[in-house]
This record gives sequence, structure tokens and C-alpha cells, in this order.
Amino acid sequence: MNYDHILIRFGEISTKGKNRKSFIERLKQNIRLVLKDYPNLKYFSNRDRMTITLNGEDPEALFPHLKQVFGIQSFSLAIKCDSRLDDIKATALKAIKDQYKPGDTFKVATKRAYKQFELDTNQMNAEIGGHILRNTEGLTVDVRNPDIPLRIEIREEATFLTIRDEKGAGGLPVGSAGKAMLMLSGGFDSPVAGFYAMKRGLSVEAVHFFSPPYTSERAKQKVMDLAKCLSRFGGSMTLHIVPFTKTQELIQKQIPENYTMTATRRLMLQIADRIREKRNGLAIITGESLGQVASQTLESMYAINAVTSTPILRPLIAMDKTEIIEKSREIGTYETSIQPFEDCCTIFTPPSPKTRPKKEKIEHFESFVDFEPYIQEAVDSIETITLYSEQEANDKFAELF
Repeated sequence: MNYDHILIRFGEISTKGKNRKSFIERLKQNIRLVLKDYPNLKYFSNRDRMTITLNGEDPEALFPHLKQVFGIQSFSLAIKCDSRLDDIKATALKAIKDQYKPGDTFKVATKRAYKQFELDTNQMNAEIGGHILRNTEGLTVDVRNPDIPLRIEIREEATFLTIRDEKGAGGLPVGSAGKAMLMLSGGFDSPVAGFYAMKRGLSVEAVHFFSPPYTSERAKQKVMDLAKCLSRFGGSMTLHIVPFTKTQELIQKQIPENYTMTATRRLMLQIADRIREKRNGLAIITGESLGQVASQTLESMYAINAVTSTPILRPLIAMDKTEIIEKSREIGTYETSIQPFEDCCTIFTPPSPKTRPKKEKIEHFESFVDFEPYIQEAVDSIETITLYSEQEANDKFAELF
């Protein structure tokens, strides 16, 4: 059977009211971005569905890309025919004959967007189902768990028939919910947090703190690889690499040992907040899970958060480590995260960090040190890199939009 289209079904986008159009347009842009290497594709969308005309492109090659696009509930290879009963019956029968083997079951499910069509939904199901049964052998109906679920979507301009559904990533299109900064380390947690934030429609930029010579170029490359992994879900990922050596050395000299971790996190948060402001972001994302380590107790979070009024988003707050690692395997960041290159947080961890730090105490310790010049120098010296899911030049995106 010559499948000539891919039919894309929306998830949460379908619940949006007057804003639905903007969500759909964002999704279309994101799809075009991940399918940029297939120039023959043509796109059409309305308030209920999106269709991609293949124009000779291999549909199987597109599936892995589409499965990573947030905002897609499911998608299917589709056959297009005229919205006339005889054409629909002929196309449905050919699709089934190309698919079934004796002993299989099938079901017909019709969606009639074109209300002026001559038969209603139930009549169409009966008409098409009967036509198939009369012209095949060894095929029966199963409305609960069919081997072949034949879907028919009748529109005024055309009818689309699909048989095999592929599950999409769900969520909302990346970029539809604003921008936030992801504090990206080299561990398991923060990449998974970035994944979940992108699934909720956030456009994410990553911030990584780099402290040479205590951290190596390989550790830096590891974080760049993690950012590239995440770029598969949004088309690209901007990574801000913050020089943090001077600030960390000052913390080690001036802050009592059991409070150095708290001070480090507070300084990181202030720097990330400055970057957020410069980049017009609205929130900061972390990979914190409640109680997982000393800096992630409720008391620690309270003391650290006090340096900013910016919303701190913690997608992993109620997940345990096993769940996080399993998710990292699923999204493809595990093999990179497991590489043994330490980041600046790990190498300066004190032997007995304060698990219940007092905000008043850390503020008292910090009052004897002027950190402001160090914060500003770090912000002014940032290295910004944009990473893509494919290593190609930036000009490849210009013609898409």
C-alpha cells in the first residue's frame, strides 16, 4: 500500500482554547526543525490534526525523530483518498488486504469531521466493516483488542485512513510555555530534570559551572554531550559555561567548612539568576530530589533559595534515584552521565556538609566577604555554545520558518 502521508494527533494542545493556534504553530516549527534533513516534506495543520505529505520520503526514517517531539500524542502512516463512499470503501479494503493474514481481527473506527457526509459514524463503521468482511477470508471483528485497528477520518477536502499508530512523546511543544535556565551538572539528575521541563513546553537553556584546573576538559565535554542529548527534544540547546574557579577558591578560604556547600549553591543560584535575566528567562530548573543529598534537604533548599525570588522548578522533587536513573536510560543520557569525570560540586564537597543549614548563619558568614565582583566577573566571562542534535551549520534552520 502506498502510504503517502503521516497523520499527527495532538495531546494536551487539544484542550487549549483561544491559544490553540499558537501551540499548533509552535509544534509545527519544532517538527520542521527535527525533520530538516527531509526537504520534500510538506506540512498542513488545522485545529484538530497535522498532516505531513511525504512526497517520496521514507516514512520509517521519520519515526524516531517524531517520537521525540513534545506535543505529539500519536502519529500514523496514512492513505489519502477522496471523501466519497466508494473511494473510502476501496481504499479501506486495499489497506486491510495488504495488512492482514487469516485469523486476524480488525475494527473500524470512524471520525466524521465533515458532518455533511452521507453516513454518520456508526453507519460508516458498519458499511466499511461489512464491505471488508464480504471481500476477505479468515478475518473477524474484535472491537476491544483488534490486530488491525482501521481508523477513518472524514474531512471535507479529503479522507485519511490509518492502520498502525505510533506513540508520541506527549506533553506540550517546547517553547510554548516560556524560557527557563537549567542548572546542568554532569550527573544523572539535571538532564532528566531538563527533559521533564521541556516536556511541559519550556524552552530550556543550560548553565554549567566549570572550575579548571580542578575540573578537566573531559568533564566540560561530558556536559556538552549531555546538552546535545537534550537538544534532540527541542532541536537545539544553548549551553552557558560559567568560569567558577575563583569563586570556589574564595568560598573554601572564607566560609566554615560545613557551610561551604550551602554557600556554593547560593552563589551558583545568584549567577544563574543573572544569566536568566540577561536571556529573558522566567525560572530556574534544578535536578534536586528531596532528601537525596545534604544540599537537597528542605532546610538546605530554604537557605539556598533565599538569594532569589525567581521561581525554582524541581521536576524530580518526589522521584528517587532508581527512578531517575531509569529515566536517564530511557532518554539516552545515562551512558554520558555515567562517565567518571567529576564536576565542581563533587570535587569540593566537604566531608561533613551541613544537612540542616540555618539561613541566618550562612548570611552571617557571607557578610564578611564581598562576593559581588566575583559574581559579575563570572557572568561577564561566560562561554556560550549552541548545540544541535546534528553537527551542521546554523544556517540550516533559517529557511524553515
